[in-house]
Amino acid sequence: MNEAQHHRGPDEGDLHLEPGVGLGHRRLSIIDVASGQQPLANEDGSVVVVFNGEIYNFQSLIPELTALGHTFRTRSDTEVIVHAWEQWGEACVERFRGMFAFALFDRNQDVLFLARDRLGVKPLFYALLPDGQLIFGSELKALTAHGGLNLDMDPLAVEEYFALGYVADPRTIYRQAFKLEPAHSLRIRRGETPPAPRRYWDVDFGHVEQIDAVQAEEELIRRLRESVGLRMISEVPLGAFLSGGVDSSAVVAMMAQSSDTPVNTCAIAFDDPAFDESKFAQQVADRYHTNHRVEMVASDDFDLIDTLAWLYDEPYADSSALPTYRVCQLARKHVTVALSGDGGDESFGGYRRYRMHLMEERLRARLPLGVRKPLFGTLGQIYPKADWAPRVFRAKSTFESLARSSVEAYFHSVSILRDPMRAQLFSPKMKSALGGYNAVEVFHRHAARHTSDEPLSLVQYLDLNTYLVGDINTKVDRASMAHSLEVREPLMDHPLVEWLATLPASLKIRGQEGKYLLKKSLEPHLPHDIMYRPKMGFAVPLARWFRGPLKQRVRDAVLGSRLADTGWFNRPYLEHLVDAHQSGRRDYSASLWTLLMFDAFLRNSTAASAQGDGRKCA
Repeated sequence: MNEAQHHRGPDEGDLHLEPGVGLGHRRLSIIDVASGQQPLANEDGSVVVVFNGEIYNFQSLIPELTALGHTFRTRSDTEVIVHAWEQWGEACVERFRGMFAFALFDRNQDVLFLARDRLGVKPLFYALLPDGQLIFGSELKALTAHGGLNLDMDPLAVEEYFALGYVADPRTIYRQAFKLEPAHSLRIRRGETPPAPRRYWDVDFGHVEQIDAVQAEEELIRRLRESVGLRMISEVPLGAFLSGGVDSSAVVAMMAQSSDTPVNTCAIAFDDPAFDESKFAQQVADRYHTNHRVEMVASDDFDLIDTLAWLYDEPYADSSALPTYRVCQLARKHVTVALSGDGGDESFGGYRRYRMHLMEERLRARLPLGVRKPLFGTLGQIYPKADWAPRVFRAKSTFESLARSSVEAYFHSVSILRDPMRAQLFSPKMKSALGGYNAVEVFHRHAARHTSDEPLSLVQYLDLNTYLVGDINTKVDRASMAHSLEVREPLMDHPLVEWLATLPASLKIRGQEGKYLLKKSLEPHLPHDIMYRPKMGFAVPLARWFRGPLKQRVRDAVLGSRLADTGWFNRPYLEHLVDAHQSGRRDYSASLWTLLMFDAFLRNSTAASAQGDGRKCA
């Protein structure tokens, strides 16, 4: 199980074994390289921990714990966890500022304690086996290496995957395995039935503070500097991703202003100008005189499909995983730690879909659902799907959204295969296995905890709990760890996220400008062109691939035996998706990529090799 994750920590590895307990760790040495080996124990060996991540405030916790009588033998953040557990018990996680997943065994209490950071930067999987064993690891492949995990697939996870492009926490693709959700811990006493995981933190959008815009700008820059500074603590080479977007440029600007030496930055350039942002990254690099490295990626760089299926362990359909893998590969040639700008869109209000949602919310507020549902539902059914038309004429999705509640409309807007498409995609056998379950329930579950009536905060809260965790953090963790690269996200610093949640929506979106506060505060620090240009995203040319170099591959995968053998899919609809896309009548590239990656998962997983029971939604 430990060696299955060798890529996550190639520097060192060790085990702690005692009756009924085994802890394994692979180390990527970052802090206290000389003496921070794991598993790490307290003075008498009664408390042992294995830990993935960084506790950024460990330097302030060490003197506090020392004053309380604890003795430190290392300078590592790992040892802080051991003594914080001894001092504060389960509440220790509330004192940590960082990204972490850890497992701690306390022999005196006969307790195993699992915990995951507030925003789900670091992953943690676990399963309770029929014989009473609890197994866990940073990746699913550690659990499948155990040999005792039942590999029956969960039909509800399949539904979530085809709706969202990932399997939402706490589910995994396998019925028996789960993800520990962000901001949750699990305390298990030997011999007792494990309780439900406990939530120890949440983002509160319910208390909006009135603040002057200039004060907010000054406070944001102060908080950004502090968050970035904390993440620059390292005993190994450190740098940053620089895409040329606002978020990564902001991080690099703060790093450069806090560093006495040039910052290491890296970027990916594409040979297709429609997808290339490298000239914007170069502007920032030139302004701050960074050690900037750029590598060109061919627009037909699709050889990674099987590699990605192995990395992610379960179906995962964000095609930007391809360039993310490449930029991590580039960064690792020069640094061991890289800072990124991930998390900015969610907290600052950067997604275009947020502005669309607010516009629709104004219309929804004028008509009750009882009027909107039949009126716009009918319009949505009769209005043609016009992928080829200018955006202003693509009203079908808007009509469909206006016929729904706020939560269901937002789910509709972010779904890859929307409800009507999944209704055609799945076979009667699959629909029976689902038993009426719809992936929108993931959004309803989170929305029930939301504490504000403000429309923007609702979709921000949903994304912080779904898309950021299941898509963005999953993508970056697996792509970086495949290259033994640690990525740190200063825009996901939880005190920063908490503060941003208290700001009025007008400081996040103003008119058609997203990230209003972030951009205004950065005007003295970044070129105007960087901040006020259309957002490009980290995309690849799927539509062209599937009509060109991958035409036969996508046809073979989508219409091939692996998908057919599951019995979950409607063959005529699969044929429609392939034929309509490849003829140019429709753009089904996102749907076809989702199917292609599901096929790759089946081919590369243990479940696929089981040739039967392992891949049934029984």
